[in-house]
Amino acid sequence: MNFPPLRPSLFPFLTVLLVAAGCSKSGSTTGPATAPVIPVQTAEVETRDVPRIVESVGSVQSLRTVAVKSQVDGMIAEIHFREGDEVEAGAPLVSLDRRPFENSLRIARADLANVRAEASKAVADLERYKSLDQQDAISKEQFAQLSTKAETTRALVQAKEAAVANAELMLGYTTIRAPIAGRTGQLSLHEGALVKANDAGQSIVTLNQLAPINAAFTVPEVALNAIRAAIKAGEVSITVTDRTSGLVRSDGQLTFVDNAVDPASGTITLKATFANADHALWPGQFVHVQTKVGIDRAALLVPSAAVQTGQNGAQIFVVKPDRTVDIRPVKILRSAGDSTLVSEGVRAGETVITDGQLRLVPGAKVESKALATILKGPATATTP
Repeated sequence: MNFPPLRPSLFPFLTVLLVAAGCSKSGSTTGPATAPVIPVQTAEVETRDVPRIVESVGSVQSLRTVAVKSQVDGMIAEIHFREGDEVEAGAPLVSLDRRPFENSLRIARADLANVRAEASKAVADLERYKSLDQQDAISKEQFAQLSTKAETTRALVQAKEAAVANAELMLGYTTIRAPIAGRTGQLSLHEGALVKANDAGQSIVTLNQLAPINAAFTVPEVALNAIRAAIKAGEVSITVTDRTSGLVRSDGQLTFVDNAVDPASGTITLKATFANADHALWPGQFVHVQTKVGIDRAALLVPSAAVQTGQNGAQIFVVKPDRTVDIRPVKILRSAGDSTLVSEGVRAGETVITDGQLRLVPGAKVESKALATILKGPATATTP
């Protein structure tokens, strides 16, 4: 079918009708847009006393370690302990063959008896010839010889007495005793082995004192002033935690601060002493060390995850009573574990957002959800 051509004068009228129809159709199907509610995780601002702690890593050290060696040459005759035994100071550890030293002592005592007899005779001769000297019955030279012999034999007696004492001392060294109370290590020599006096290359056994015991650690030089102030105020305390078992010891007393900062690392060495009566801490063990240097009273505490970095510095998203979001600039004091201390920007009891901040803008409406819901994201429609 052929239609007659439209007249140009009708074009404006048709255009107006088409526009009006389109507007009418659009308005009948679409309503005003509403902002979505954003799921977030929240936490409350707390007020709490927070200790000031310097974190570091240290190692457990024995207060005293002694490598036990023989003071005389000899052969090991008997071992009086087992490896890993706890021994008291003065307890016998090793006995050497005594016979050579007993023989030396007998010889020294015989020599002493001989010179004592000679000394007694020399003194008796001198006393007898004194009266003859007073009567000029003997020459002065002869009397001087008698006096000299009496003095030399007296000195020889003293020398032989010292030789006897030294022989007794050497005999005493054949029993090697524990110089300190501690735990024995691995035994290097056994019965029948020959030992040398003060052998630099080998020791018989090593003793470690386990109670009390030290923990040595280093701290940055920036923490030194705070630690010294805490020492002066009597507030410093040390806690160590075993990194593998989780064992905690909090009875440490700071007993040593090195006299210089290491210029290469910018750290200084400290030592703390623990009673360690149960031997829970072991020499060579690595531990996590916390040095308490004070307490911040009634500090404002927020989870560290709530603190964001904005264009003007640190900021926190705060949930207002109407469940809308406000951005607050905050002043950070320091971190304490998983929390952060703030001095300005928030108040105790306010609700802050700890997760889901990427989708937030000022004034956005939020709803607190579990972490799994946030990670999953908003639900999407599916087509049947």
